Amino acid sequence: MPAETKIDEIILHVARIMIEELKLEDVTPETFDPGIDLVDEVGIDSMDLATVALVLRDTYAIRIDEDDYPKLKNIRLISEYIHDKLKEKT
Repeated sequence: MPAETKIDEIILHVARIMIEELKLEDVTPETFDPGIDLVDEVGIDSMDLATVALVLRDTYAIRIDEDDYPKLKNIRLISEYIHDKLKEKT
């Protein structure tokens, strides 16, 4: 995806990846609250987050440092992180 990708598009794409990779039910990318805490409210563990991080890394061709994982608490923060990484590449 190009660096000028809008944050809202990234949010929907990250939600789609989360739903697919983690086999989440009863939620769509459009209804997935980007502010919901993925660990405390959705129940995602560190292995799930690592899996999603690898998919996101490959999808967006960016580096996601393991040290940054604790900061990536919800879809909005993940999307902003990706957006910033994409801007750094340009």
